[in-house]
Amino acid sequence: MNALLLAALLAVAPQSPAESNATPATPATPDANASSVSLAEARAEGRRNTQALLSLLDVERAEADVRSARSPLLPQVDFSLSAGGVKNGPQRIVTPVCDPTGTTCVQQTVDVPGNSRGNYNASVGLSQIIYDRARWKQLEQSGASAEATRGQAVEQADAAELEAVNRFFNLYRSQATIQVLDATVRRSEEQLERARALFHAGRVGRGEELSALVNLGNDRINLVQRRAQLVQDQGQLAIWLARPGSTALVAQDPGIFTVAPEPAPALDAAMREARQRRPLLRALQEQVRAAQLGEDVAASGYFPRLVGQGSYSRGGPNAGPVFTEPRLQNAVSGQLVLQWDLFNGFATQAQEARAAATRRTAELNLAQAERELDASVRAAIETLQTRIDAARLASENREAAAQSLTLGEERFKAGAGSTLEVRDAQLKLTQAELTLLGNRIDVEVARFALMRAMGTLSPGESK
Repeated sequence: MNALLLAALLAVAPQSPAESNATPATPATPDANASSVSLAEARAEGRRNTQALLSLLDVERAEADVRSARSPLLPQVDFSLSAGGVKNGPQRIVTPVCDPTGTTCVQQTVDVPGNSRGNYNASVGLSQIIYDRARWKQLEQSGASAEATRGQAVEQADAAELEAVNRFFNLYRSQATIQVLDATVRRSEEQLERARALFHAGRVGRGEELSALVNLGNDRINLVQRRAQLVQDQGQLAIWLARPGSTALVAQDPGIFTVAPEPAPALDAAMREARQRRPLLRALQEQVRAAQLGEDVAASGYFPRLVGQGSYSRGGPNAGPVFTEPRLQNAVSGQLVLQWDLFNGFATQAQEARAAATRRTAELNLAQAERELDASVRAAIETLQTRIDAARLASENREAAAQSLTLGEERFKAGAGSTLEVRDAQLKLTQAELTLLGNRIDVEVARFALMRAMGTLSPGESK
């Protein structure tokens, strides 16, 4: 059976005259209040679900870390203003007392009366790092870490989109399965009417009618039970798309049954593209670069630091001269400060060793991820090709099952067959239809999984 035939299969067949007197099956039409969602909408909303938004918050934090690392390299200006005072009570102090000529001084105990004075200050300070290797390397390191976080956010968005695709197709699978089961119920209703007609005509026994009635009941039970899975799949998709969990969603037809599946890409080309585009690899590469810069930060302990400092201040015991007399109480200072840790107890060597271990860990993680990526791409291609082959075989099986059912029905009408024979053909056709449906959907799921492994799920965000 080709794709167009399957599309016709999934459409609800019109009711035959023989069905007009039969008990109607549970309708396969969706809730009138249900919200329709397309595959494109599910993919777009999946990239903005809760997990993806949490990753974007990590990016915002990483960008804030970059600004924090840059801030010490910019001029640091501070302003302070203070007003206060000191009040001293009577004091007894020992102080040198000299004779009038100033040639002889002796220590004497002297009583000093209490006093008070004000203390008013206003100052502006400026500090600028002229050279500090550690600060510059920390800025580069935070930038590499931010890039790694961005790559991880895209990787998480890809994972969220793929999960949305899986849940969309799960819902669509349930909808299509209900349509297949509904068609099975209709065939069973037709078979029941045939058995009744033949029984009343005296061509078959009462047992054929009862057997057809039981088969119809079992098919209706299967149809009703499948609706519970439909509701569960609706909730799972709604939750992942950050919609209310009670939303009844209907997956729009993605159009996969009207076109033949494209073949799987070549392995070598897929691996090359995956190594270039997979966000996870870029994130791990940036983590390696950040770890290498961490070694530079640790080694910066061997280098001196040069800082320029300047200040302008006004201070005095009275507020008037400080705040109202610009020509008084002025003080300006400036200095260059060179700091060099000549020996810090081998702390720098320990930091270098730790940074080297961190860098080696990042390199090992990257190498392992590259090996795992090659394996996942190869497995995804093989899975896709297997699904394509299985869908082709399922289509051939469905054609054979349809022919078998037609033959069984014709034999039953002619009185040469039995309800059991027709029932067996019906079950085989239903199973073949469900197998074809599942395999064709599995082809699309496998293709999206391959795109995820290659980093081409959403090319605009993976560049």
